[in-house]
Amino acid sequence: MALPIVAVVGRPNVGKSTLFNKLVGQRLSIVEDTPGVTRDRLYAKAEWCGHEFMVVDTGGIEPQSDDHMLAQMRRQAELAIERADVIIFVTDVRTGVTANDLDVASMLQRSGKPIVLCVNKCDAPGEPPAEIYEFYNLGLGDPYPVSSLHGAGTGDLLDAVCALFPADADTADEDDRIAVAVIGKPNVGKSSLVNYIAGEERSIVADEAGTTRDAVDMPVDREDGKYLFIDTAGIRRKSKVTENIEHYSVLRAFMAVDRADVCVIVIDATTGFTEQDSKVAGYAHQQGKASIVVVNKWDLVEKDGKTMQEFQKKLENDFSFMSYVPFLFISAKTGQRVQKLFPMIRAAAANNAMRITTGRLNDVLAYATARVQPPTDKGRRLKIYYMTQAGAKPPTFVCFVNRADLFHFSYQRYIENQLRETFGLEGTPIRLIVRERGNDSGTR
Repeated sequence: MALPIVAVVGRPNVGKSTLFNKLVGQRLSIVEDTPGVTRDRLYAKAEWCGHEFMVVDTGGIEPQSDDHMLAQMRRQAELAIERADVIIFVTDVRTGVTANDLDVASMLQRSGKPIVLCVNKCDAPGEPPAEIYEFYNLGLGDPYPVSSLHGAGTGDLLDAVCALFPADADTADEDDRIAVAVIGKPNVGKSSLVNYIAGEERSIVADEAGTTRDAVDMPVDREDGKYLFIDTAGIRRKSKVTENIEHYSVLRAFMAVDRADVCVIVIDATTGFTEQDSKVAGYAHQQGKASIVVVNKWDLVEKDGKTMQEFQKKLENDFSFMSYVPFLFISAKTGQRVQKLFPMIRAAAANNAMRITTGRLNDVLAYATARVQPPTDKGRRLKIYYMTQAGAKPPTFVCFVNRADLFHFSYQRYIENQLRETFGLEGTPIRLIVRERGNDSGTR
């Protein structure tokens, strides 16, 4: 069995995201005093008294609204309710029971799922305010007074939640998953790709740039392995980021890269490579992440027999600073070649975590230096004594030499190419660290 799922639902601006962050112990969900900030479902793992479970943050439910985006958010919340084992219904003690609260309560009761009623924003210390008794009118049992801002009352709330878990729920940790951050500039089709992989509308898709705001986690179980796809907000130039909400969205995208094993860099085939694509990819490269470049919307490109080869040749030049990345041409809309992405992800993750013995490394080093002599300067020749691997993710190698200033960039690139030729290492950057050893007089 998978971990039990707890959905946090309610109307807009009652503090769902603040409660979500408090329960999972991280600031994963954006909190801003504006209705409609959370749009997609956010998943994160939480633990309470030996029970592990997944918490799902949802967008605010507006049952009567005809607005397209609010309707999409409502659908996301309904999907979360369908999947949940327990529902935390969050209300606001300051506003009391509203008509929307009654509508949401009715919707939750029809779902047949266990419900725990949370009355949020009980921030004053001491006894719960008298206004809490009004919430018995919702017909959902005892209300739990909580201050999600300060954490007061969350213990009693979680005790009630854990008591409702299915008897056969598996509270053991899940197997390690390959974390895949889907990144790129706005409106290149990141959410469409994630939705196709999920087989459902896990992320909201619209032509409007900036639709995705949080980094949305999506576990995917396949016969070939387990994955955690992270759909991120489009990363825009700093000069284009004007709202606080968008600023935090971009931060979440960078945080998603930080916790990913593999970055899928999505670019738009109809517009080609742009300067912003290089900045997005450059951040993944700087963080040492395995990367794959996915060219989306390939179905919209007029083609002849050489179109893909010519496009890839141009991309190889554009991504010359990441010469190790493989390319995949897909259509997230039709699903063309999307299945080929999974073996590429597994290979890139394995290469990024690869460990190579010192003996094998020095065999390659001996061959490389015999084939192309190390450089000299004013009669002094570079001597590379030996090489060893210092770490993985990305593979990091330390070369011990007589003089670091003689180990020119071009020769470092040559050694790196020899390592790639021997061990593969496609899709991952390599780090070379040069260390001087002793005071060798050099070779003349």
